[in-house]
Amino acid sequence: MKKADANLMKEINLNNVRQAMKLVETATKPQLASLTNLSVVTVNSLVKELQELGELFEDDTVPSNGGRPALTYKYNYDHSLALVIYIKENDGQELISATVVNLRNESLDKKDVILSVFQRKRMYQMIEQLVGLYPSIKVIGIGIPGQAVNGEIMVSSHRELMGVRLIEELETQFKLPVMVENDVNAAIFGYAMNQDLEEDQCMLGIYLPQSYPPGMGIYLNGKIFRGKNGMSGEVKYLPLGLDWAGEMDPKLFIDGICRLIQTVNIVLAPDRVVIYQDIVDPETLQAAWKAFNREHWMPSDPDLIWEQTFQQDFESGLRKLTLQELEPAQNRSASHSPWN
Repeated sequence: MKKADANLMKEINLNNVRQAMKLVETATKPQLASLTNLSVVTVNSLVKELQELGELFEDDTVPSNGGRPALTYKYNYDHSLALVIYIKENDGQELISATVVNLRNESLDKKDVILSVFQRKRMYQMIEQLVGLYPSIKVIGIGIPGQAVNGEIMVSSHRELMGVRLIEELETQFKLPVMVENDVNAAIFGYAMNQDLEEDQCMLGIYLPQSYPPGMGIYLNGKIFRGKNGMSGEVKYLPLGLDWAGEMDPKLFIDGICRLIQTVNIVLAPDRVVIYQDIVDPETLQAAWKAFNREHWMPSDPDLIWEQTFQQDFESGLRKLTLQELEPAQNRSASHSPWN
């Protein structure tokens, strides 16, 4: 037990130094000791280990108050890389976009391919090429318009993805951990990361694409709330009597949005609801919601935000969620580290 406790404490201390270096980029050992509240002796051994792992490397020497010049160390943000892939429809065709990002969320490479029909083989070829070019890739994150259950894609607006065991296939072929995330979940996470939110805030993202059913993501207490089998937010199954995938009269569409917001508001009482759509102008929707609100009393009145930034938020959120997978396990689950 004592050995286990010592190993855990070492991992925590190592992660504290790692997170401090990520924030400041360069530092001397005494500076790291001050930043982490660890002794210089402890920092010496931890820096040596991080050097051996390739996470730190020696940088310049700096003057040291009359003593020997102090050696600075620099964090290697390219030590571990993530491959982030999203799949979306683009003017009736399928766009597969793959980006290699480092630990500072900088893009190192990007490849796009447009296909008439989604092809897994073509996507796997892109992955194989990029993994070959960047052996430091440690995780693959994929954003899809759907949801995987026990590794199998069970819900998707893209028929070509239905029933595919994407995670299993990719992990078997490339020997890397794979994360598959719903596009709306990623979008509301990306939006939330760019906002100044209270820790306990609840925020919903509702995406209303043209000719496809709506989807919803739930951001709660700093995380995506996924529900059983990741199936939270499947609002297309609400009995609203609307054919979301077909041509819809604008008035019927607006009424459908209002009833959708009413339903999720009553159930979840969110602080904010972000509506992603570009079918009806936001002023018309805002006026319709106010009129609807006057006729249908609700116990909670959320802030409604009308956005046309779905793709930007989707890409931003997917990158951040994938990079989180490169963090040590205790850091992802609210660790002891002050650098979270």
